[in-house]
Amino acid sequence: MSIFLNSELTAFERTENARFRVIPVPLERTVSYGSGTAKGPEAIIEASNELERIIGHAEPCVEGIHTEAPLDCDAALPEIMERLAQRTETAVRAGKVPVVLGGEHSLSYGSVMGVARALNQPIGIVQIDAHADLRNAYQSEKHSHASVMHLLAEEGIRLAQFGVRAFSTEEAQSRLKNHVFHVDAEELVTGNIHAVDLPEDFPELVYVSFDVDGLDPSQMPATGTPVPGGLGYYQALRLIEHALKGRKCVGFDVVELAPDGNAAWDFTAAQIVYRLMAAC
Repeated sequence: MSIFLNSELTAFERTENARFRVIPVPLERTVSYGSGTAKGPEAIIEASNELERIIGHAEPCVEGIHTEAPLDCDAALPEIMERLAQRTETAVRAGKVPVVLGGEHSLSYGSVMGVARALNQPIGIVQIDAHADLRNAYQSEKHSHASVMHLLAEEGIRLAQFGVRAFSTEEAQSRLKNHVFHVDAEELVTGNIHAVDLPEDFPELVYVSFDVDGLDPSQMPATGTPVPGGLGYYQALRLIEHALKGRKCVGFDVVELAPDGNAAWDFTAAQIVYRLMAAC
């Protein structure tokens, strides 16, 4: 089995006592443009072996990184979501931080619901994404990558969206209905904004969902639905790091990498994963 950052970890750092619990989810079921997300988790893990232990001023691997077996995605979508929810719930109940590698964005529903069950407290989602993902359903599938945040909002989970630049009238209405906090890509990019304060009543427990298409295609073309005008690498990470100040990260996912043969994009996704560990 492939292990995240295996080339750098000590035997103790990779045990089940590790703080970070990596859960690969090779899900590709509702993609609607480009394909290849099922290969994303393995590509991220393979690229992680080229990372160094220190990232920025942090060394998150000293707290331990345990990689679980990939989730079995050979089932109906509701069953896959429940399987994933059980994984993340188990991790959080054990005091760990689930790190979910996708796979398509629909998986965030299962991941977040497991975290929410374990905590039984209000949580909020900080989302980096090119898309709002707030459709009621897409192509007749409610568990679509394009409707995952709608499902979570309907569960009463607060959303904060950064970098969106492609959304429908239905999604704009959903933002109003569900009181979704958002600062879209055009304002962030043209204003060179790297820090945004969340509303004061936003939950203290935060789950981060990082869709790699939130980055500009010049920095991340290996994704199924690239949209021009996206965030820069450091800009996206600093938005998250600022949002987490004074709050607790209870889990995160990095989704929608569709490997295209260029290792640079796999490495970018792997480094984002490791940087988010540092932010937690």
